[in-house]
Order: sequence, then structure tokens, then C-alpha cells
Amino acid sequence: MYVIQESKLKKGLPKETQSICPVCKKVIPATIYEENGKVMYKKTCPEHGEFKDIYFGDVETYLRYEKWAFDGVGVKNPQINGTNCPLDCGLCALHYSHTSLANIDLTNRCNLKCPICFANANAAGYVYEPTFEQVVKMMETLRNEKPVPTPAVQFAGGEPTIYPYFLEVVKKAKELGFAQIQVATNGVRIAHEPDFAQKMLDAGLHTVYLQFDGFKESTYVKTRGRPGFLKEKLQALEYLRHTKPKPLATVLVPVIVKGVNDDEVGKLIDFGLENLDVVRSVNFQPVSFAGRIPQDELIVGRYTQGDLINDLIKQTNYFEKRDFFPIPVAALFSELASQIFKQPYVAFTSHPHCGTATYVFKDYDRNKVIPITRFIDVEGLLEELRPKILEAKFDNRSKIFTVPYLYRVFKKYYDENQAPSHFKIKEILDVFKEGTKDSLGKLHWDSLFIGAMHFQDEYNYDLERLKRCVIHYATPDGRVIPFCAYNSGPVYRTEVEKKFSMSLEEYRKRYGNAVGTEGA
Repeated sequence: MYVIQESKLKKGLPKETQSICPVCKKVIPATIYEENGKVMYKKTCPEHGEFKDIYFGDVETYLRYEKWAFDGVGVKNPQINGTNCPLDCGLCALHYSHTSLANIDLTNRCNLKCPICFANANAAGYVYEPTFEQVVKMMETLRNEKPVPTPAVQFAGGEPTIYPYFLEVVKKAKELGFAQIQVATNGVRIAHEPDFAQKMLDAGLHTVYLQFDGFKESTYVKTRGRPGFLKEKLQALEYLRHTKPKPLATVLVPVIVKGVNDDEVGKLIDFGLENLDVVRSVNFQPVSFAGRIPQDELIVGRYTQGDLINDLIKQTNYFEKRDFFPIPVAALFSELASQIFKQPYVAFTSHPHCGTATYVFKDYDRNKVIPITRFIDVEGLLEELRPKILEAKFDNRSKIFTVPYLYRVFKKYYDENQAPSHFKIKEILDVFKEGTKDSLGKLHWDSLFIGAMHFQDEYNYDLERLKRCVIHYATPDGRVIPFCAYNSGPVYRTEVEKKFSMSLEEYRKRYGNAVGTEGA
């Protein structure tokens, strides 16, 4: 093995874990258990009392996902020894996963004032905006991580496209060898500057993560505080569609709020399928809560991956529960590639309940949508490959995992009659022969990747999830911090931003009333 191993997580319900008190942030024990078909979460702080929450909205899916839990082997060059999780954080010796995707916040300024956002200069009262040199250092730290240099970086914020050196840092990321360079954006600048999408592509950007919360005006007023925003989103998508020599790959990112836009999750998938020339994925983010929330409101308002899966089944005519898998399933395939090519590849060894994913394909000849599980027995395939992948020895890897062998195994679990007319399994398997980005890209032809990542907040905080986090933040002081530690819990975001920020007054003196500071 290079970077994955069988998970050390306890399976089944009930089980014990550790969490934090939402009030005082002290580490306290928590219990995960079943109640009325849902997976619940309960913890008691000696000082602040009991807190109860919904951990996962469907117990059947929760238990099935545990089957596909894998741990990483950690980082070979941890930044700290780590004995006090989550109160002493950089990537540490307690952490199981290397960085699969790194966020770098370029600014906390924004051209919106979203009610649900946790990164906003006007609300914070200061501007956090690292220098170009500091951003380069952060990227170099990520590329020096071992055993796998961080392969993907996402520029975030605030609104990263208003950062003064945005295109320059994209170019530098390309120079440093990141295989995936992304931006998480609200799309405002793209919509209002017709040539900006092309400039991003020319600079080396691969993917735009575009906030896209649905199709109702009321949704954007509630989540973004911006009437007429859908029209701007659609305009941004048009400019992204018409970049040359090809459309700039776009991921729609809907933040799902129960009672606001959860009735449109199926419609969002249909929209993605209608725009496959530019939309490569829909990546749902059930909303995380911030601040003190009454117990009854928390339970009523909580929306989980289990709820999302059930809603997608109800709102479409092509999904079943068996179509969805936890993110760590992808780690088996990356480990397979590592063994064939004799070098470690990125492995998404997140906690099995951090994220969910599937692929759907559009068959134009039969005018239907086909989930990947309809023509590939994914579970059967993984069951056969799993022991061989995990037990393979260094000396005989190349003897076991040959392309002819993989073709024979895949063929056993492949139903050509049910496959989309354009799908050719041999072309997909060429990724294990060629090991190129182009061959991997064939999987995405006429397909839509559907994902969901439910980031933690203070109420559903689970240290076992935190220790396996694969999405991290790089900071100007040289640390790499897991996403959920950075944004919730002890909240390293506030610590880091204050350390490297200036007051709004000072910023205005230097730069005038820049975007995101004028209304404070």
C-alpha cells in the first residue's frame, strides 16, 4: 500500500466519539445512535448542558457507507506532533489524510453580503488579504507535502476574483504544478466582465465552482440578499460556456437550506444535464449553522446528506439509494493507480459520512438518464478488487494489476446493454494504461458528477471526521488546517485573519473604498 489502509473507525450503532461544546468549545464525549430512521447525535457539557442534533438523515445509507471506510496513512512531514485535537492544529501526526484539495482564501472582501456567509470583511471589521508573496509561500507549502504533493488548489474568500493579483496567483499555481486549479466564486465579476472568463482560462484555471442555489428569486434573497441574482448566474454561465478553445469547466455549488431550496435539488441535477457542455458537476453543500441556535430550531432546520439522497430520489425518476457511495470509495481507485504506476497518488480518505457521490450519464440515443450503477455493478467490482488492492505487495504489483487483468475484472461487472450508447469501457480503462489526464477525462463525456460535502459546525462536530478531513486551508503562517477546524469549532479562521489583517479604516486609507469595504 502507498497511502490507504482499512479504517480504524468503529462500525455500527450506537457508538461513542468526541465532540466540542458549542458554547465553551471544550472537548466532550458524544454518542451517535439511531432514532426513528435517522442517525442522531447527543452530547452533554458539564457547564452548558445537553445538545442533540441529527447526524445523518437516513440510517440505512449511513450504515452502508461505513462498509467503504478507508483511512490514509497520514503525512510524512507533519507540521506538529499533535496531541490535543482540535485545539492544536496544523497538519499533525494524529491526522490520517493528506491534502486532496487545499483552499487558499485570497481576501475576506466580497461584492456581496450573504446572510449565510462566514467570511466577510464588513461583518468582521477588518480586511484579511495576504500579499502575493504570502500566497506563493502557501502554495509552495502545499506542493512540498509528503507522501503526495497537494494536487489541487481552490482560491476562495470572500470573493477571490476581486483579489488584486487573482490572475497572477492562478498563473503561479500552474507554474508550481497543481493539476487542478479552481476558484470558488459567486460569479458576479464573470457576469459583468464579458472577457473575464477567458482571462481565467488563459491564466491556467481549470474549474469554476459557481454558487448556484436554485431557480427561485426568494432563494437568492434569503441566502444571498440579492434580488435578480439568478439572471447574473445564467449570464456568468454563458460567458464560461463560450471560452476558447473549450468551455471553462463549471461546478454548480448549491448551498441547501431546509425549507428554502431543498425542493429544487432534482431540478438542479436536470439543469446540469441540460448544460453538459459547460457544467461538469453539481456539488451540494447542506448549510452549516453558526451561532447559538435553540434546540428545536436546530432539529427542524438540519438538512443532511441522507435527506439530500431521499429528496433526489423523490424529485427525479432515475435515482435509487444504491446509486450513491461515500467519497472514500474513490481512494480504492487512486490506490490502484498508485500500485500500477509505482508512485503515490492523491487519495480521498475522508470519513465515510463527510461526503457522498455518484455519476449519471445522458444517453441521447435513448433519451434517458442512466446512473453509473445501472450498467456497472460498482459494489461487486469493489468487493472483488478491494482485498487485492489492500494486500498487494510492492514486488508483485505490476504482475497483478495489468490492464488485461483489469479489463477482465471490469467486464464481469459491466452490462453493455444497459450502458449509454457512447460509453466504451476500454477507453475508460486506458487511464490505467496511459495514466494521463486526457484518458481520465473520457469518463466525463456526457456525464455529470453529483457530489455533496456536509461541512461540520459546532453542533455536529465529530473529531473522528476532523482527523480524516481531506479538504484543508493553507495559511500565511505556514500551517495547513482541516476545513472544519478552520471554519468551526475553535475557529482558526478568526485567529489567522486577525493576525494577518488590517482595520477597515487603515485599508481605506491605503486603497480607498475598495469593493467589500465601502458599506461598513
